[in-house]
Amino acid sequence: MRILSWARAEWKHGRRNRELFMLALPAVTFKLIFNYLPLVGLIIAFKKYNFAKGLWGSDWVGWDNFRFFFQSDTAFRITRNTILYNGAFIVLGTVIAIAFAIMMNEIGRRWLKIHQTVMFLPYFLSWVVVSYVTMGFLDHKSGFLNQLLTFLGQDPVRWYETSAYWPVIIILVYLWKSVGFSTLIYYAGILGIDSSYYEAARIDGAGKMQMIRHITIPLLTPLVVILFIVAVGNIFRADFGLFYFIPNDVGFLYGATDVIDTYVYRSLRVVGDIGMSTAVGLYQSVVGFALVLTTNYIIKKINSDNALW
Repeated sequence: MRILSWARAEWKHGRRNRELFMLALPAVTFKLIFNYLPLVGLIIAFKKYNFAKGLWGSDWVGWDNFRFFFQSDTAFRITRNTILYNGAFIVLGTVIAIAFAIMMNEIGRRWLKIHQTVMFLPYFLSWVVVSYVTMGFLDHKSGFLNQLLTFLGQDPVRWYETSAYWPVIIILVYLWKSVGFSTLIYYAGILGIDSSYYEAARIDGAGKMQMIRHITIPLLTPLVVILFIVAVGNIFRADFGLFYFIPNDVGFLYGATDVIDTYVYRSLRVVGDIGMSTAVGLYQSVVGFALVLTTNYIIKKINSDNALW
């Protein structure tokens, strides 16, 4: 009886809100087709996939695909690179974006549109275009940096053959391209702060830095925490375009630029092991989901108002 009464109540609720459900139908259909139906393919992670036998006819191998990845010589290196790079992106990207957002809030409205456009424009460039811009700076013979070093009497550097420089290069390129988008998000958060807080602080004699420290940053904290939790969920996923196109897939740089996504791509391209690629993708998703739950739990223990749920 409870099931029947629940079903009857849901049916009435659906009939009362049928217009809203019809509006949501395209988005729900899109999610179903492109996000939920492909989950059936995760079964490949536990099979030795054979194109002739198909998805259901391929032989079961259990955890062998996962074992193949974790026992490889490069598993530790690419996992370390993925975590460290994403950790640096999260920390530096958040700090710099908040700093820029606060500075944008302090400049005059006359120049605000120009600053927004200049900072946001790199976000729309593809990684292929950015890779050519990077090459224009780092090319051994005609790159801007080597031309400058030669002008200063220094020896040119073979940037694409020296891996030691690339952690810094990768981080700088990422920040240049993406920090503008994050800045606009935090700037929108600052605009949503009630101006009466600043007026009251100004009456009490507070300076700019005091208002930033005691009003802006505390009231931005919930937004920062939400974006941080979402970013932590993707810490095991690297931006493929960044790590593949910017170093030009040069073998000399694999020690500093190779991450899980580029390794899987090369394995799939060279070996054609679909099972292993699917297993690594599942591994990334499960770990990311666990990290989101863990991070949200820790933040909820510290301050439940800032947790995502």
